[in-house]
Amino acid sequence: MRPPLNRLPAAQLARMLAARDVSCEAVTHSFLDAIEQRESEVRAFAWIDPARSLGIARELDRGSARGPLHGLPVAVKDVIDTAGIATEYGSPIYAGHVPRADAACVAALRAAGSYVLGKTVTAELANFAPGPTRNPYALEHTPGGSSSGSAAAVAARMAPFALGTQTAGSVIRPASFCGVVGFVPTRGSIPRAGAKQVSDTLDVIGCFAGTVEDVALLASTLMMRPDLVDARASPRAPSVGWTMTPWASQLAPAMRHALDQVVRMCASKGAQAREVRWSDKFTALAAAQRVVQMFETARSFAAEFDYRRHQLSPQLAGLIDEGRAIDAASYLAALQTGRACAATIDELFGGADVILAPSAPGAAPHGLGSTGDPQFNRPWQLLGGPQVNVPVTRAMQGKSELPLGVQVVGRPGDDARTLAFAHWLEQQLGRA
Repeated sequence: MRPPLNRLPAAQLARMLAARDVSCEAVTHSFLDAIEQRESEVRAFAWIDPARSLGIARELDRGSARGPLHGLPVAVKDVIDTAGIATEYGSPIYAGHVPRADAACVAALRAAGSYVLGKTVTAELANFAPGPTRNPYALEHTPGGSSSGSAAAVAARMAPFALGTQTAGSVIRPASFCGVVGFVPTRGSIPRAGAKQVSDTLDVIGCFAGTVEDVALLASTLMMRPDLVDARASPRAPSVGWTMTPWASQLAPAMRHALDQVVRMCASKGAQAREVRWSDKFTALAAAQRVVQMFETARSFAAEFDYRRHQLSPQLAGLIDEGRAIDAASYLAALQTGRACAATIDELFGGADVILAPSAPGAAPHGLGSTGDPQFNRPWQLLGGPQVNVPVTRAMQGKSELPLGVQVVGRPGDDARTLAFAHWLEQQLGRA
């Protein structure tokens, strides 16, 4: 007996829709049924209109296929503009705001035959003050952030895939906490027009899905890279670097064990694995990323801070204060650290095709007052290359069993090879 449609991989649904083996309306109904069952407890959506979604699905059924995503709904983080649909950026400052035009990434998805199923909860202005979303695996634990609703919606099977944004770890970390695949492409490869800016240097549009193949399907449309759909591991054994990072003392034992087991498994399957050696230059990336983020965040939200500070959370107002206190020389030095490391990235990668690293310190922390620590995401984000969270196991966190993920990191521009290795890793783990 076939499982419910919302539990099938998005790539499989795309093939079924293209062959007319299933209707767009039936696919939409399946996800709306899941939303009806779980949304009241998970709270992943900031906006949802079931009648509108069904109307669009029926219209799609009446027409010819529009593209590779024909009939597939997508959940969109509520810092990304959607024409005619409320986009409030997770802030009371923008309550009732309805954009007149889609963000570039949303327009690309619509052109490929997809449509907006709902807007997902974001942390306040895509920063650190969390919204109401809960982790689908354990409701008293954080789903991560700031793309909390997007990760939770995919994990709860309420959407086949979702859009998020990342400035430090806002895609990779919630993907790890919620046990889904998260993909951040090379910085600049997906247009950011129409997404609320946090940091002009660091912001990236990212994707969530249930499998690497699914996330590659979505990313290929957003990046105009059809080759990503067919990304597969090369015939030769991959060369893998691995690292606990210079902040290994902050890792939970379960995360250390998970990464160690993944490295051992890769070696047993023929991969060449070696430990990455960090010089002081590369260790400085994490602190430099934070300086860049704080400095640019303070300037991105200058208007909100100057005219609507009373509507900002104390947490975000404090971060903006901190960013305003950073002098230009420190900011320029942090930028130069990122550029210098990116220019000499082979010193870190060596001969490795990709690097395996922790996606987060451990499983999702208990409590909903924080989205977790992005320390293990910061250096990679400043380097600007592709990153993929691959769920690898589950571990006990208090009384709950929660997902753990490792991230596959590639050199800037090496998105296809990074996704190919992530697909290979997923297959070896038996999740494909």
